[in-house]
Amino acid sequence: MTESKRLIALDVFRGATVALMILVNNPGTWGAQYGALKHAPWHGWTPTDFVFPFFLFIVGVAMAFAFRKYDYKLNKDATKKIIKRTLIIFGLGIFLNLLRPVAGDTFGEVVKNLFGNWRLVGVLPRIALCYLFASLLVLKFNKKTVMWIAGGILVGYWILLATTGGFGIEDVLVRKVDLAILGDGHIYHGYHDSMGARIAFDPEGLLSTLPAIVTTILGYFTGMLILGTPDKKQLVKKMLIRGAAFLALGLLWGLFFPINKPIWSSSYVMLMGGWSMLFLGVSILLIDVLGWKSATEPFVVFGSNPLFIFVLSAVYAKLLAYIKFIPMGDATVGLKTWLFAKVFMPMANYSQIDASLMFALTTITIFWAISLILYRKKIFIKI
Repeated sequence: MTESKRLIALDVFRGATVALMILVNNPGTWGAQYGALKHAPWHGWTPTDFVFPFFLFIVGVAMAFAFRKYDYKLNKDATKKIIKRTLIIFGLGIFLNLLRPVAGDTFGEVVKNLFGNWRLVGVLPRIALCYLFASLLVLKFNKKTVMWIAGGILVGYWILLATTGGFGIEDVLVRKVDLAILGDGHIYHGYHDSMGARIAFDPEGLLSTLPAIVTTILGYFTGMLILGTPDKKQLVKKMLIRGAAFLALGLLWGLFFPINKPIWSSSYVMLMGGWSMLFLGVSILLIDVLGWKSATEPFVVFGSNPLFIFVLSAVYAKLLAYIKFIPMGDATVGLKTWLFAKVFMPMANYSQIDASLMFALTTITIFWAISLILYRKKIFIKI
C-alpha cells in the first residue's frame, strides 16, 4: 500500500494487538497475574484470548491488500511468495521453540535432549500454516466456494469433536491427533487434567489449525470489503452489522459447542471474528471518519514491524529467563528473576501481582522504543 492508500485504522489495530501480545506474554512471574491478562483455563474467554485471533484476522486483512499485485490469482509469483513467507515464519517458530533450557552432562546428551524433546508447533507455525492454506484457498477459488469451504470446516470440526470424545481436555480429538502424529515429547505440557496433574495438550496443535484458518479467511474477506467500499461511513456500517451478527452467532453456537481458545472451537472463531470486525470498524469510525489521528502514532509505530517485534520480544524473554549468571542467595539466577526480585518488587511495595504487571509494561516500553527507532528510520522488516 502506498501511504495515501493506507488504512490508518488497520495500522492502529495491528499495533494495539502487538502491544497486548507483549503485555500478556511477559509478566514478571507467571505465578502472579491479573485475571484479564491470563487465558481462560479451558472453556470461556478473557481479554487475553482476543490476541491470537486478532493477529490471524489482521494477517487475513493484510492478504487482501497484498494480493492486489497478483490480481488475486494463484500465479507463479504469488505461489513463490506464499511458500517463501510460510517457510520463513514456520522456521522462526521452530527456532524459538529450540530456545529453552536443556540439561545434559555431555555434549551428546545435550544434543539428544535438545532435538529429542522439542515442540514442533506453536504460535508462529500456526500463523504460517493459516497464511499458507488461507492464501491458497482465496486465490484458487471464488468467494462463494471459499465461504462454503470455511463453513464446512467449522461445522465439520464441530461434528467431528462432538462424536469422538467431546470437548474435555483429556478426551478431545485435538489432543489425540497431536499425540498420534507429533508424540508426547513434541507438544505443549502447560495444561492440567481433572486431577490437577500436567497433561500433554497443545493449544496450537494440528487439527485445531483447521478452524484457525477460517479466522484468517474472515480477515481476508473483511479486507476485500474494505477495498470494495470507498465510502468509509458505509464501510463502518457494514462492518458493525456483520461484527454484531458474528458475535451473536458465536455466543449462540457456544451453547452447543463451548467457546474455547485451546481447541479453537467453531463458536470461538465466530465470536472472535465478530469482535475483530467490531474493533476494526470502530477504529475506522474514530480514525478515518472522525479524524481522531493525533493519539494513534504510538500504535502505528508498534504495528510497523509486527512479526519482527514479536520474534525479537520472544527471544528477549527467553534469554532473560534462561541464561543464569547472577548469584542470588544460594542459587544462580537469570536476569529476569533478579530484576523482578531486586527492582520491581520494591517498586511495587512487594506486591507480586503489581510487580509482575510493571515488568510487563516495562517490556512493552522497551519494544515500543525499538519500534520507534525502526519507524523513524523507515526500516520495515518484512517477514
